[in-house]
Amino acid sequence: MARGRTGRRARGARRRVVPADCRPDRRTSPGAQTDRRPHGRAAGSRGAPAYRFQPELLALAKFPNVAVKATGQPGYAEDAYPFRSCHRHLHRCFDAFGPERMFWGTDITRMPCSWRQCVTVFTEELPWLQGRDLDLVMGEAVCNWVGWRLSG
Repeated sequence: MARGRTGRRARGARRRVVPADCRPDRRTSPGAQTDRRPHGRAAGSRGAPAYRFQPELLALAKFPNVAVKATGQPGYAEDAYPFRSCHRHLHRCFDAFGPERMFWGTDITRMPCSWRQCVTVFTEELPWLQGRDLDLVMGEAVCNWVGWRLSG
């Protein structure tokens, strides 16, 4: 594949990760945001206040160039650790996008809990997320998505 001076792929074949946030502070829905980028790759984040957009977000799973960031879920939870109010929403996203297109993340500066709890809500509190799927969601899939080679 042809590469330019910066090492990026040729313009027509470029992959991008762009936000398609469903947070209520965004002006548009995830569908409207990704419609503007039909050939780019998109990643959307979600939270409890924005679960009103979840049906539209889940409908985007049919597009292979769209992924979802499950970023900062404790900050959107309506309850304390283990943040069970978010579990069913996470499970729906996992079922729709699969482990290859669902990415864990957090902004620790906005979390109502420790870093450890941000991690263990995924690694220990979601019984349906285990083994290879857990490895993918917790970081390997986003590395694959952006083309970062993992050593090992």
